[in-house]
Amino acid sequence: MTLYAVGDLQGCLDPLKCLLEEVDFDPAQDRLWLVGDLVNRGPQSLETLRFLYDMRESIVTVLGNHDLHLLAVSLHPERMKKSDTLRKILKASDCDELLSWLRQQPLLHYDEPRDTILVHAGLPPQWTLEKALSLAKEVETVLRDDEHFPQFIDGMYGNEPALWEESLEGATRWRVITNYLTRMRFCAPDGTLELKTKEASGSAPDGYAPWFSHPGRLTRQHRLIFGHWAALEGRCDEPGVFALDTGCVWGNKMTLMNVDTGERHSCACQEGG
Repeated sequence: MTLYAVGDLQGCLDPLKCLLEEVDFDPAQDRLWLVGDLVNRGPQSLETLRFLYDMRESIVTVLGNHDLHLLAVSLHPERMKKSDTLRKILKASDCDELLSWLRQQPLLHYDEPRDTILVHAGLPPQWTLEKALSLAKEVETVLRDDEHFPQFIDGMYGNEPALWEESLEGATRWRVITNYLTRMRFCAPDGTLELKTKEASGSAPDGYAPWFSHPGRLTRQHRLIFGHWAALEGRCDEPGVFALDTGCVWGNKMTLMNVDTGERHSCACQEGG
């Protein structure tokens, strides 16, 4: 059994198929980790979800901000943006089945034998792995609960509060947890978020730095795989931290990595939709 991890798909299915063929991926034996952002902006969001759903026993995926946005527009179509490529999903005959499956996926995955974390955006400096898993579970429970799911969606959007506090409650608490796990790039040493800057790591505003670079980060002893940050182009100088979003949907390449050896494969993408 070989374990691979792949960067943000964002509705780009053909490059994923190309990479899986290149490594002779066998869903009966091999396993695939996905860093989230399975859909949106690319031309095959519906086809991508169907492909992954069909091989769901062979994959582990965490949720990204675009996946959560899909869940949001399924409740509130008025939140759809002009650049979104999600309409085909919402009109599909199997939409409910696909979205129900998506709601069951975690925000954070930890492989204990490999001591490796899988997350879409990252983990803030002030959280231990145990804390991060506990807080991710809070949001995952809400996502899977029909009663609280609409409340989560209604409160999901927004940049404030910018700093985690244990006293936070309800939708505000869930929003901050979600922003760390699915939207973070830069933060201050105490974990204060800066969510506006999307450029490469050298563009950090004063007082902020890439989340993975803080010396006091409490998860430095664990390996960590993440996506979300296309401007990094897959480069991260932090030991044990692996950036896999190489901007396929923006006309660059998709990256697949052997989790155990670190060997990388890449495939060019068709233009995003």
